[in-house]
Amino acid sequence: MLLIFGNRIIENIVNVVSFVCGYCNVQASQDVVRRSNRFTLFFIPLFAFSTKYVNRCTNCGAETVLSAGQAQHSIAWAEKQH
Repeated sequence: MLLIFGNRIIENIVNVVSFVCGYCNVQASQDVVRRSNRFTLFFIPLFAFSTKYVNRCTNCGAETVLSAGQAQHSIAWAEKQH
């Protein structure tokens, strides 16, 4: 019997905020990205065993690691702005 298994990282943009990047010092859009590391069986993602959040600058591409609480706060902040 042949089993093909592995893992795959899936990225989803959770939110987009705009502020000055700490690396390039430019006012630019910042993508809040959720990265889920998923276990796959026969190339089908089954479940996530690791989830991380990062803030990615759209100008320079620099990434800053965020906690889940910080990512949720950015969503609440963006909803309040509209």
